[in-house]
Amino acid sequence: MDGIYLDHAATSFPKAPGVAAHMNNYLVNIGSNVNRGSYNSSFSAANTVYETRELICKLFNFDKPDNVVFTKNITESLNVLIKGLLKTGDHVLVSSMEHNAVMRPLNSTLKNGIEISRVPCDNLGCLSLETVEKMIKPNTKAVIMTHASNVCGTILPLEEIGNICKKKNICFIIDCAQTAGFLDLDFVKLNADALAFTGHKGLLGPQGIGGFIINDNLAKKLEPLIEGGTGSVSEQEIQPQYLPDKFEAGTPNLPGIYGLNAALKYILQKEVKNIRKTELSLTKLFIQSVKKVKGIKLIGSENITERTAIVSLDFPGHDNADISHQLAKDFNIMTRCGLHCAPSAHKTLGTFPQGTVRFSFSQFNNKKEVKLTVNAIKSCLL
Repeated sequence: MDGIYLDHAATSFPKAPGVAAHMNNYLVNIGSNVNRGSYNSSFSAANTVYETRELICKLFNFDKPDNVVFTKNITESLNVLIKGLLKTGDHVLVSSMEHNAVMRPLNSTLKNGIEISRVPCDNLGCLSLETVEKMIKPNTKAVIMTHASNVCGTILPLEEIGNICKKKNICFIIDCAQTAGFLDLDFVKLNADALAFTGHKGLLGPQGIGGFIINDNLAKKLEPLIEGGTGSVSEQEIQPQYLPDKFEAGTPNLPGIYGLNAALKYILQKEVKNIRKTELSLTKLFIQSVKKVKGIKLIGSENITERTAIVSLDFPGHDNADISHQLAKDFNIMTRCGLHCAPSAHKTLGTFPQGTVRFSFSQFNNKKEVKLTVNAIKSCLL
């Protein structure tokens, strides 16, 4: 792809080295399904799927590969977790920074008598732990939260929230769409019950593959969202209750799993801490540079340690969509303009309904591209 790609929060590009080759090898040389054949190519595919579960465990400090469930994306994962858990009379806490992948399935449960409360964040996207504790009710069933905002990059204090949930015996479900592959995520330290991930963003894999990891206690409580063939206990017409089969009906996205397998090996070899260091150095340079430009409003915290490699800018006096379009048309700089499927976050940040222009960086960008982007922004404001 020519130009400067700064839309990694939407999907990463380029993908990790080896992803395309590993997917191609499956499609050209293997091609078999898993759990449906007693021949070598099927066994080979099954081994790769299981190895990918193990790699997920290694990345998130989880110890049960069978409790790694693959879905087509994090949105499906969150739907499985939300709709499988909540029952009439339950209360749920979320932050005011949530993505529609959390809010839309949650709002659809209102008709079933589920109550939702939003923990208010400030205009930087930061959340008060004291407020979280105060908003917990006797019927609070779960806390479901994003790890970091997809709008302004603010990282929420989920380890501390996990401690609160453990103390109160409340389910804790994490949306790590914007932090997997960027932050070191420890399932144990987070006191999570389930952690949902997607393969195509910070994990540098292909689109169409995601999943969640889940502890045994929560897995027993969940009803499956989709049921059907699993290649196991085929003599029965009811869904198996053991993992991962309970939540993995139908043929999995094997090319996607092969791609994710290669991406995870790259990330583990590269180490998340090094990826984060590179991406934050570019973010810091960008923030320091645009702060000097008149006519720009930086959204979110200036503190690099409190954010991911996402920077949202508002251009008062201009149409943000025009700025984003001009960057693409005249400079071939690719950004994301609008509300980023997170209207609640934009209302919290004071950028609703105009939205922002979002610049999201990856380890594959460089300082030269940052400087060219800042200069292009200046030209758009002339």
